[in-house]
Amino acid sequence: MCGIVGYIGNRDATPILIEGLKRLEYRGYDSAGVAILKNGNLNLKKQKGRVAELSRKALNNGMSGSLGISHTRWATHGGVTEENAHPHVSQDGKIAMAHNGVIENYVSIKKFLESKGYSFYSETDSEVFVNLIAYHYEKEDEDSPTRFFDSVRKCLRHIEGTYGIAVMCTECPNELVGARKGSPLIVGIGDEEFLIASDVSALISRTSNVVYLNDGELVSLKNGKLNLRTTDEEDLEPEIQKVDWEIQDSELGDYEHYMLKEIFEQPTALENAMRGRFTDDSSTAKFGGLNVSAQELRQVDRILFCACGTAWHACLVAEYLVERYARIPVEVEYASEFRYRNAPLDKHTLVIVISQSGETIDTLAALRESKRKGYKTLAINNSVGSTIARESDGGIYQHAGPEIGVASTKAFTSQLHIISMLALYLGRLRDMSYQDGVEYVEALKKAPELVADALKLNDQIEEMAAKYKDMQDCLFLGRQDMFPIALEGALKLKEISYIHAEGYPAAEMKHGPIALIGNECPAIVLATQPDIHTKLLSNIQEVKARGASVISVVNQSNPMPEGLVDDQIVIPDCHRSILPTLASIPMQLLSYHIAKMRGCDVDKPRNLAKSVTVE
Repeated sequence: MCGIVGYIGNRDATPILIEGLKRLEYRGYDSAGVAILKNGNLNLKKQKGRVAELSRKALNNGMSGSLGISHTRWATHGGVTEENAHPHVSQDGKIAMAHNGVIENYVSIKKFLESKGYSFYSETDSEVFVNLIAYHYEKEDEDSPTRFFDSVRKCLRHIEGTYGIAVMCTECPNELVGARKGSPLIVGIGDEEFLIASDVSALISRTSNVVYLNDGELVSLKNGKLNLRTTDEEDLEPEIQKVDWEIQDSELGDYEHYMLKEIFEQPTALENAMRGRFTDDSSTAKFGGLNVSAQELRQVDRILFCACGTAWHACLVAEYLVERYARIPVEVEYASEFRYRNAPLDKHTLVIVISQSGETIDTLAALRESKRKGYKTLAINNSVGSTIARESDGGIYQHAGPEIGVASTKAFTSQLHIISMLALYLGRLRDMSYQDGVEYVEALKKAPELVADALKLNDQIEEMAAKYKDMQDCLFLGRQDMFPIALEGALKLKEISYIHAEGYPAAEMKHGPIALIGNECPAIVLATQPDIHTKLLSNIQEVKARGASVISVVNQSNPMPEGLVDDQIVIPDCHRSILPTLASIPMQLLSYHIAKMRGCDVDKPRNLAKSVTVE
């Protein structure tokens, strides 16, 4: 969940590394550091807090050199201190390393190294890691041209856990080494230069040519050459891929926050999700990368969706949409629980995992467990070349563009739209009629326009946010496919504004949560389904009877009776298949404006990081 950037070439590394760290800061922002090697001397700067502080410290002190590594941290082992910040340096001062991941056997390694006379200054597992490399380096033949690379490779044989590392050595000033297991690492190939990073966003300003490392692979960047090997000493031919987006896609532009920018990019993201994915007669969807035949899909009698966080809420929406339109039973699992539960799966079960980054460690573990047991496993993700994309049997790319804000917005609605398209595709393989398919496709194509209309509510919602910004608790209520949107609304509010919020099925409120209701705990009610509108009116009456304020989200054709609610957000009428997407927009805008008014760091909420790559 941290960010790594390394550089080797013929330019000054320091500004390149700092720029890369700024682009990766959404992956971790409690401390940062940079190490530059020049003339055999290691110059190291670390700083608690944001990359901007490190930038002043590094650039104002004249750090320069053409080889360097850097890191922005999300703390796992050890508190937020300069001592615990990366890069870490070995006791002898020869090896410097930036590390993402968790070393599970660091205690036993530390005891071993202490018995050899090593001492430690930090609380981290990473410092143990770098000293183990130094230990092996001292044991290697001094005259070996691959001494440094071999010392890293031999060290990795003793490491249990996950890692993405960038390593350099004072005695090898022309070499940068990287390796990965369970934590992403990417090599960027530039003009007489190489970069190494945990995310393509750190590389894209300098190159669009990249090599995605697989687990168990090491790379040596030395004398203008890229050498790729496995920990078992197998030489590999690197596969160079092209990044399919440009640097301006990740720029803030005229917006105050990335979250707001990405909220307003949703019409475009939905257009991109649909491009080229309908049949010529516009009666169904089509997907080029599923790698599952229509005949095989007709044999599926159960679908299991797995994900974490916001993507898990998308899975819950999938349960409603796929069961409604394709009539296939669906179950939803937290990816973090799936591989430990040993859940019984029928042989005709299809597993689908969802991850925006394609690197979520729990979701990746669920995918691997599913494949290990022989189940066909597909993925919905937003990152071409990600580990989940490469390891799944097939899948669907979102093409939503880079999402920088930690709180997911356009990636979530893009997932919902693809899920709706998938429900259509599966339904048309079964008993959905041609005419119903045509109407469904028309509704999907209209979604970007309707979302753009919903975004026009921004000013109204901003005024409403001023009224509720000081609340300490909030309840989000919805029924059927609005229940997952209630969960998502609650998650958005609490993760960026730090207000305690919970989402519940509206009818479940009277079975416990109603105890929270009062004049200091308003309720946001998603009342968008005509078939159960009267039931939701009863739920609202129960809330109002206990003195709580109510904000309702309704359709144009189905408003609340006058005087029943305190505030009302009216979204356009739409087909049921895109209703969850449309209803998400007010939830995002309300959370954004409340967080902004409370002075919260919207794009970098405390304790959170964008891509969760540790268990």
